[in-house]
Amino acid sequence: MSTYSVLTWATPLFGVFAFVLAYRMYVGLQALPAGNARMQEISGAIRDGALAYLKQQALYLSWFIGIAWLAILYTLKWETSVCFLLGAGSSLLAGFLGMKAATMANVRTAQAASDKQPGQALMVAFNGGAVMGLTVAALGLIGVGALFLYFNAPEQHEHIIGFAMGASSVALFARVGGGIYTKAADVGSDLVGKVEAGIPEDDPRNPGVIADNVGDNVGDVAGMGADIFESYVTCIIGCLALAATMGTEGVAKLMSSPETTFQVGQQWLMATPLILGLFGAAGSFVAIKWMGFLKDGDPAKALRFSVLIASVIFVAISAAFLLIAPLAFRLWMPIFFGTVCGIGIGLVTEYYTSSKPVFEIVNAAKTGPATCVITGIAVGFRSVALPLIIIVAAVLISNYFGGVYGVALAGVAMLSTTGIIMTVDAYGPIADNAGGISEMSHLGADTRAITDKLDALGNTTAAIGKGFAIGSAGLTALAVFGAYTQTFTAANKAIDLSITNPMLIMGVFVGAILPGLVVAFTMQSVGKAASLIVTEIRRQFREISGLLEGKEGAKPDVSRCVEISTKAALTEMRTPGLIALITPLIVGFTMGPAALAGLLLGTTVVGVVLGIFMSNTGGAWDNAKKFIEQGLVEGEKKGSDAHKAAVVGDTVGDPFKDTSGPALNILIKMVSILSLLIAPLLA
Repeated sequence: MSTYSVLTWATPLFGVFAFVLAYRMYVGLQALPAGNARMQEISGAIRDGALAYLKQQALYLSWFIGIAWLAILYTLKWETSVCFLLGAGSSLLAGFLGMKAATMANVRTAQAASDKQPGQALMVAFNGGAVMGLTVAALGLIGVGALFLYFNAPEQHEHIIGFAMGASSVALFARVGGGIYTKAADVGSDLVGKVEAGIPEDDPRNPGVIADNVGDNVGDVAGMGADIFESYVTCIIGCLALAATMGTEGVAKLMSSPETTFQVGQQWLMATPLILGLFGAAGSFVAIKWMGFLKDGDPAKALRFSVLIASVIFVAISAAFLLIAPLAFRLWMPIFFGTVCGIGIGLVTEYYTSSKPVFEIVNAAKTGPATCVITGIAVGFRSVALPLIIIVAAVLISNYFGGVYGVALAGVAMLSTTGIIMTVDAYGPIADNAGGISEMSHLGADTRAITDKLDALGNTTAAIGKGFAIGSAGLTALAVFGAYTQTFTAANKAIDLSITNPMLIMGVFVGAILPGLVVAFTMQSVGKAASLIVTEIRRQFREISGLLEGKEGAKPDVSRCVEISTKAALTEMRTPGLIALITPLIVGFTMGPAALAGLLLGTTVVGVVLGIFMSNTGGAWDNAKKFIEQGLVEGEKKGSDAHKAAVVGDTVGDPFKDTSGPALNILIKMVSILSLLIAPLLA
C-alpha cells in the first residue's frame, strides 16, 4: 500500500482504537470505590436528572433533525442528507457518552478526596474527562475518516460538508439548552441559598443544588462535548473543502515537486487535515497516559504539561509527515504556529482568569457589587486584545507560508489535540460535582478543601478550552470563506467582494447583529429560568417546615427544581438556535452571495470578540469568589461584604462563560459551514 493509503486508512482505525481505550478507562473508573450510601444516592440523583434531560433534548431535536434532513434531501443530494444525519447523531452521542463518564467519576473523585488522596482525586477527575476527550476525538476520526474514504473525489466533498452541518446544528442547540439549564439552576440556587439565606454552596438544605449539579453535566460536559466535537470536525472538513475547490495553480504552489500531478496533489491536500487529526489524537493518547506520572505534583502544572506534551508530539510527527508526503515542507510553519497560537491563547486565558487580574476584581469587590462588576467587565475586555493579536500573527505567518490553505491548516493544528483539550475541559465539571457531593454528604472541611482546589483549577481549564474553540473558529471561518469564494470561481460565476459593494457591507452589518441577538436571547433565557428557580426555592424554604433550619426529616423537593430547569432549557433553546439557522438562508437567497459572504465576515469578527470577552470575564468573576473562599485574600472570608459582592459578580458571569460565550463559537462555525453548504445552490 502507498503512504497515502496507509495514512487515510489508519485515521478511522485509530479512531476505533481510541474508542476502545475510552471504554477501558470507563470500566476502570467503575471499579473504583463510590463512597457511602449517601454519596451514591446523591450521585444517582445527579445521573438520573442528567439522563432524563438528555433524553428529552434528543426528542426535541429529533423533530428539527428530521425537517433539516428532508430539506437537504430535496435541495441537495441524498448522500449529503445521510452525512447530515451521521454528523447530528455523532454530536449527540459524544455528549451522551461523556456525560455518562462524568456522572460516574464525580462521586469517585469525592471519595478519593475524603480519603485524603488529592493526587488520586485529581487522577479520577482527569480520567473521567479523558473518556470524554478520547470519545470526541474517536468519533471525529471515525466519522470524517470513513466518509473521506468513501467520498474521496474532489467533486464529492459537498457530501462530507453535510456531516459538519449536522454536528454544528445539533451542537448549537445542545450547548445553548445545556447552558440555560446549568446556569438557571446555578444562579437560582446561589441567589437564594448563598446571598439571601447565607448557607454554604451545595448545602443539602437548598432544593436547587441537585439541579445545579445536573446542569454541570448537561451543560459543561454533554453540551461542551458536542461543542468541541463540532469544532473539531468543522476545522477538518473546512480545510478539506478548501483543498477540494482549489485550482491547478493553487495546488502546484503547495507541492514539494513540480512533477506532482494536479490530481495527486489535490488528494494529498484534502487528506492532510484528517491525517493531522490522527497525529493529534496520538499525541493526546500519550499525554493522557503520561498524566499518571504527574498526578502527585501541582495540579495546575500537571494539566498544563499534559497539553504541552500532546502539542510537542503532534508538531514533531507532523514534521516527519511532511518529509515523506509530496507537500511543500514550508506547510509545517502554519501547523507549528497554529499550535503555538492555541497554547498562547490558553496561557493568556489562564493569566486573566486565575492570576493578577482576578485580584483586581477582588479588590473592587471590597467596595460593593457594582465596582466588582465594572472591574470584571474591564478585565474581560482587556483580555480580548492579546488573543486577537495572537490570531492575527498566526494568520499572517500561515498565509505567508501556505496561503489561505495554510491558515486553514493552522486552525486544524489548533484543535488537532482535541483529545487532551476536551479531557482538561471536562475535568472541571467533574471536580465541581465532587465538591457538591462532598458538601451534601457532610464529608468535612478537609475533603471540601481538596475538591475546592480542584474546582478552582477547573474554572481555568474550562476557559482555556473555550479559548481554543473560539480561536479555531476565527481561523476556520477564514478557510471556509476561501472555499466559499472558490465554489463560485469553479462555477464561472463572478462575485464582488470589494468593500465598495453595498451588498457586502449590508451583509457585514447583518452578520454583526447575529452574535448580539444570540447573546441577548440566551442571557434573557437564563434570567427567566433562574427567576423560576428562585421563586421555587423561596417557596420551599417558606412552606417546608424546618427545612432552612436543617431539622431532621425536613427534606427539599429537588425533583421540582430539576423539572423546572429541564422545561425552561428545552423551551428557551429554540429561538436563538432557529435565528442562527434561518438568517444565513434568508440573506443568501434574497440578498445574494456577496451579502452572505459579508454576513460570515461580520458574524466572525463580532462573535470572536464577544466570545473571548464573555468566557474570560465569567471565569475571572468565578475565581474572584473562590479566591476569597479559599482564604487567598487577606482580611476577607466567606460571608464578608466583599465575598457577597464577588458572589454577585460570579452570578452575572455564570451565563457569560457557560451559556452565551460558548454559543458564539458554534454560531461562527455553523454560519460558515451553512454558507458553504448552500454555495452550490447560489452558484
